[in-house]
Amino acid sequence: MQNNNFDWDRQAEIWEKWWRRELRRPLFQITVPAVDEMKPPVAVHHFLPMYDFSVPAEDILKEIRKIKESKSGCRDASYPHQWINFGPGVLAALIGGEGRCGEGTVWFEPGRFEKCDISAISVKLDYDSKWFRRLEEFFIAASRQLGGRIQIGQTDIGGTLDVLSSLRPGEQLMFDMYDSPDEVKRLTWEIHEAWFEMFDYFNALRPRSNHGYSAWLGLLSRETHYVVQCDFSYMISPEQFQEFVLPELAASCRRLARPFYHLDGKGQLGHLDHLLSIPELVGIQWGPGAGVPDCSHWPEVYEKITAAGRLAHVGVTGTVEIIEKVLTQTDHSELMLFAGYIRKDEEARLNEIYRRYGIEPV
Repeated sequence: MQNNNFDWDRQAEIWEKWWRRELRRPLFQITVPAVDEMKPPVAVHHFLPMYDFSVPAEDILKEIRKIKESKSGCRDASYPHQWINFGPGVLAALIGGEGRCGEGTVWFEPGRFEKCDISAISVKLDYDSKWFRRLEEFFIAASRQLGGRIQIGQTDIGGTLDVLSSLRPGEQLMFDMYDSPDEVKRLTWEIHEAWFEMFDYFNALRPRSNHGYSAWLGLLSRETHYVVQCDFSYMISPEQFQEFVLPELAASCRRLARPFYHLDGKGQLGHLDHLLSIPELVGIQWGPGAGVPDCSHWPEVYEKITAAGRLAHVGVTGTVEIIEKVLTQTDHSELMLFAGYIRKDEEARLNEIYRRYGIEPV
């Protein structure tokens, strides 16, 4: 991929037409990795904190850039992209919590709030924390190494209540909702303010040539965009969602031009009506989760989302069959984004779909 020759204006306009409901066809963000692309020439950690903090971010991103620029070409909605992945809900480590790296994952713990009563916890963004400084180093290095050639995505800040659940882990937050509901709501709004302070700060570190906004899901937008979420809501009732999640989530959607929601697992389906009650929520990514049928088996979910006029993200993993099935299940295909990867032996089937919509085949 010659990223210096990539037609960013054309690509951004495809996305803009989809956001504005003017594309009049589905959007496809599908990769078809070649066999040699499955094994990069050097070991690269998915989570950037897994590199020792003493290793310069510049050196790490040089290697990442080499790999990105050796990839095959992009089609339709695909584009050169690198998000600064510090683990899900890294905000927790920037407001008093602590991050930990394990084998293949990153998680966050209460840090200085360990054993604190919830009433004694108050949070604000800590610009001097080692995690903040390391994240800042990566954004600055990415601006120098990737700016203009590879789009730099916002880090995974986390859902507000998910961040709080890192400070109040296990069953603590569940008990807090019953024993100290006002304290939970107070901290939710404190985290909300820290969230947007962080969002604005790190967006400002990206180069002007960044071609818009993106996050871990990879959607590209010229206007402010993020994938909001509350994975913690898997464990609470729709009534608790309405009380503890919905007010802050709606406020976040009002502060973003194009918010998407990460609906993660069938345990969250009970909250879908509440989500669709937020007029500013532009779209929903439905992820069925592990151990259940894939995205092609949930037509009623996509119908409900698109019938409400919302955009829908469909995850594709390995086979074109998911795309083929979902396209037969909806009357609103122009609101769909199919994103993910397929095997090389599925490429011909993908090309057939592309031709149907006038897209240049891979």
